[in-house]
Amino acid sequence: MGVEKGTRDSDIEHEEDLDEEPGEVIESAPPLKVGEERELGNSGIKKKLLKRGLGWETPEFNDEVTVHYVGTLLDGTKFDSTRDRDSSVIMKLGQGEVVAGLDHGIITMKKGERALFTLPPELGFGVTGRDAVPTNSFVRYEVELVSWIKVVDVSKDGGIIKKIVEKGDKHDRPGDLDEVLVKYQVALADGTIVAKTLEEGIEFYVKDGHLCPALPKATMTMKRGEKVKLVVQPQYAYGQEGKDASDAICPVPPNSTLYIDLELTSFKPVIDVTGDAKVFKKILKEGEGSLVANEGATVTISYTARLEDGTVFERKGIDDGQPLQFITDEEQVIAGLDRAVATMKKGEYAILTVKPEYGFGNVETKRDLAIVPPSSILVYEVEMSDFIKEKTPWEMNNQEKIKAAERKKEEGNLLFKSGKYLRAGKKYDKAASYVGEEEVFGDDEQELVTAMRVTCWLNKAACSLKLNDFQGAIKLCSKVLDIEFYNIKALYRRAQALIQTTDLVSADMDIKKALEVDPQNREVKLIQKTLKQLQAESNKRDAKLYSNMFADMTKQTSAITKKLKVERADDDMKNVEAVAMEMGNVADSSYPPDNAKAVDSC
Repeated sequence: MGVEKGTRDSDIEHEEDLDEEPGEVIESAPPLKVGEERELGNSGIKKKLLKRGLGWETPEFNDEVTVHYVGTLLDGTKFDSTRDRDSSVIMKLGQGEVVAGLDHGIITMKKGERALFTLPPELGFGVTGRDAVPTNSFVRYEVELVSWIKVVDVSKDGGIIKKIVEKGDKHDRPGDLDEVLVKYQVALADGTIVAKTLEEGIEFYVKDGHLCPALPKATMTMKRGEKVKLVVQPQYAYGQEGKDASDAICPVPPNSTLYIDLELTSFKPVIDVTGDAKVFKKILKEGEGSLVANEGATVTISYTARLEDGTVFERKGIDDGQPLQFITDEEQVIAGLDRAVATMKKGEYAILTVKPEYGFGNVETKRDLAIVPPSSILVYEVEMSDFIKEKTPWEMNNQEKIKAAERKKEEGNLLFKSGKYLRAGKKYDKAASYVGEEEVFGDDEQELVTAMRVTCWLNKAACSLKLNDFQGAIKLCSKVLDIEFYNIKALYRRAQALIQTTDLVSADMDIKKALEVDPQNREVKLIQKTLKQLQAESNKRDAKLYSNMFADMTKQTSAITKKLKVERADDDMKNVEAVAMEMGNVADSSYPPDNAKAVDSC
């Protein structure tokens, strides 16, 4: 590729023989064509594309690039060439290891690309020049980007530097809860190997850590199949103390920097299903597609259920047994299994760990194959064979939506009567969604669906009151009252919630509105009585508060008055003393002058 006396047009490959590839974007400009020259922004650097590269990625500052280059003056005089040395060079971008302008040019290149850069003096060798480069000279570099290694500062303080040797094959990375399988080799600066995994690697949970603090931190930045080289400073290794020999590692001297070759072979995602660390799902085999069973789906699963000590207490769909079929969110199985299965895809295989709160609680329970002791942690190996999701509103016609809403409302009513207010509220939400305000219904259906919507909101408000969600109840009743200004149930339930939030004035207004519609309503009159009692108690508290405030003010006023009197008396005494002193001075100056002189002379 060497350039002798400049680059000839004949060196440029024919553009028409190449398919168009995504090119670099220079301030929203179109990609360079082969043979085209353009200034890079306002940098003063000109780039001429000689050969198109592969893909679309380009290196960044701090990455390590392998390049060939030939440096010439504008007249073609060569002053530097890796081609002549028959050896490419590795350089860290952003350090100006050759000249600063060259780094700015290379970050626009793709792997395998060849380009000619013209650099102004201030981005070349400046006023000093160098051997064979006069002062204030424009220079040209013909560059081939052979490859590069992406360099990442994992810890953001230079303590863990990661060099990506081989990219992973997917976009996802392990999280703190996940179980990872890695291979590694750890060496000191002198090349001494202090730790190495077996060929099959080693598994660990990221949150539990492994080997040294740097390893889990770096692992969380990697993709499946990614291979990296880590440079780990002592504060992320074994610090000032070093480490004694053990089964897993040889001795590490104090303040040692570690050099780790690390590969993330695979990982098993672990999900906190309930958000409170009481039901975990570890995915052993990914399911199909992106759809999960979700609430209300009819699912078919196979599983083996064990205690922590390995005792199997139940099997379904194993060894020619019948799989289990149930509807999620219907309390047909324990809550932990129910909640976890609703997150699974078809064909997914996972291990569930269920704490007692979502299992059988603190009671002894007899199952098919064994008795489950009180407060047991349960482990389920589950495979999702199939599921049928409930139809969504957009998949239904209007009659189906209305029927589905009625069915969900009735299910909610049954749950409410049995005291299951949280689940009942979900049913009312679901029912209201089928006849939501965004849905389009005919004129003959509008009255019916509006009434259904109002009923669901009122029932959900009743659930909110039972669950002490008073703000939720207020919001739902307000939605009803936007449609039916004098709905007695909405006014009554909102008044209940307002009383609980100590907004007695607003509660009083709602009660009065309700009594305007139905003066004899027993429930409203009872809550009015309760409100009056609360108002009276509130008035007493206020009166006592104000009384105490006035008493304090009176005491303060009395104290201030007394202080003023004392201060005034002190001032009067001072004035009297001052007058007396003044009179004394006058007397001393006139009586008796001769005796005074006589006494003074003695």
